[in-house]
Amino acid sequence: MKQKKEHEFIAQGKLVLQLYVSGMSQRSMEAIKNLRQICDAYLKSAYELEIIDIYKHPELAVKHQTIFSPCLIKKLPEPKKILIGNLSNTEKVITALGITS
Repeated sequence: MKQKKEHEFIAQGKLVLQLYVSGMSQRSMEAIKNLRQICDAYLKSAYELEIIDIYKHPELAVKHQTIFSPCLIKKLPEPKKILIGNLSNTEKVITALGITS
């Protein structure tokens, strides 16, 4: 079922993003805020964002080989991209995600 869901997002031109954070740390909260601002400004509703707390779900961090936090993974569309940090550099984030304004 998940495979079908991911293909539906590709067909609709949506980005599928996962943001790994470490609890409610300052850097994690900044990354969440910065990413939401970028998504609201550039993507509107053309994205799916899953925020994963590695303290609550360490098995997901291991499964996706995530060792840094905050860490943003663009799963779809390919190619997969990984960004580390609080995502404060908007230009770098939109370029890495392939967003054209």
